[in-house]
Amino acid sequence: MNDIQNIYSSIPANIPQELFQDILITKTFKVKRIISKGHASPKDFWYDQDQNEWVILLKGSAGLLFEDNDTIIELTAGDYINIPAHLKHRVEWTDPDIETVWLEIMWVQHCENNGVRS
Repeated sequence: MNDIQNIYSSIPANIPQELFQDILITKTFKVKRIISKGHASPKDFWYDQDQNEWVILLKGSAGLLFEDNDTIIELTAGDYINIPAHLKHRVEWTDPDIETVWLEIMWVQHCENNGVRS
């Protein structure tokens, strides 16, 4: 049976910490809902992930910073970005007045080459 759910439902009124919720997990990818409200990565912290990350901002706004780049990339509702594995990045800010709702898809890219995965 397919249970219909809504990406905007069950958002808590108070969000003291960023909220990460698994929506779907398979052997090849993971889908997550992230809710932020005025949150940012800790000072001097960089995400350095083994997986590729595709993220879309569904509501709110946020600023992303990539290592070795001083320009903050501003995202608003509908904007999405692909972040390759091990590209160091951080969340500089999220909207403090409304919830920022992200949808994240993480995956590991495998290439088939003569039966050998790379």
